[in-house]
Amino acid sequence: MKLSIVIICWNDLKVIKGCLESIYNQKHETEFEVIVSDNGSSDGSVEYIRANHPQVRVIENRANLGFAKANNVGIKAATGEYVLILNPDTICHEAALDKWMAFADKHPEAGGFGCRVLNPDGTFHEPAQVFPTLRGYWFEAFFLNRLARFSSFFASGEYVGWDGWSEREIDWQSGCCVLFRGELLRKLEGFDERFFYNFEEVDLCKRVWDAGYPILYTPEPVFTHLWGQSIKRFPIRFALEKLRNRYRYFWKHFGPESVTSCRQATITFLRMRQAFFSLKRLLTGPNESLDGRLEMYRVVIDWNERLDPVRFIETGAEPDVGHLPLAPAPRMTA
Repeated sequence: MKLSIVIICWNDLKVIKGCLESIYNQKHETEFEVIVSDNGSSDGSVEYIRANHPQVRVIENRANLGFAKANNVGIKAATGEYVLILNPDTICHEAALDKWMAFADKHPEAGGFGCRVLNPDGTFHEPAQVFPTLRGYWFEAFFLNRLARFSSFFASGEYVGWDGWSEREIDWQSGCCVLFRGELLRKLEGFDERFFYNFEEVDLCKRVWDAGYPILYTPEPVFTHLWGQSIKRFPIRFALEKLRNRYRYFWKHFGPESVTSCRQATITFLRMRQAFFSLKRLLTGPNESLDGRLEMYRVVIDWNERLDPVRFIETGAEPDVGHLPLAPAPRMTA
């Protein structure tokens, strides 16, 4: 098998229809298989897939395992030379799979691959990013990352000045649509399941680089990402989960001291944004979007200021701000 496409599903009936149709309603030269790892959907997703796409292999996990663990279920079942991790809210453009396979075959030195991803309105999604750093977080906190257009020294996150139309090495590619060499992916044992939501693909791409394999981007294959249909705007639980995994990432790759510095940069970033949007609300008046954003900042700042990040990593202990974690705390020090 040339390509295994692994898609996780958690009550994604509304979007996975379009995803599968975009794959199967076009001709491909590439031999491929589709594996759906279902996280206990109750919206008829599994029934729809089996009735309309019987060639898809559906694995029922019967519980929400999260992004990393559910994808690993699919990866273990995959037989492809390459494994494509694909979100259910993505649309595969014409010949994208064939173009991606042709590019990957030309670059046996690479372990992972990025491609062009678009927003629903056709604008560039910027799926390829620079690895997060403490310096970058401090620049973001004080808005200094905006100076990156004048000097790459201030770069943080994005590849400033790059429009995604050229091939290049990248640090990491968004987990909504990222391709790996199957043998390497299995050697690395897939995603680190201690990351339940967010930073899973950052961690995996870093381990690909650490193993001695670059990640290469090509603009030829194109996908559209419809952007997290199951996540509401400014969800506090997801904002907290991102920060939990941010601390886990820095602990794992840079040690205990890094999480303390990361917390300080994070609080500064949040305080600056809270002040900015509070002023905006004062000038423009209350509205649902601003109120939701400010409430999110209030809770997340409270959580961070009361958090001992080292103790959090070592024991899982964290402040109670009325929003339970999406999953039990893993043992990062084990």
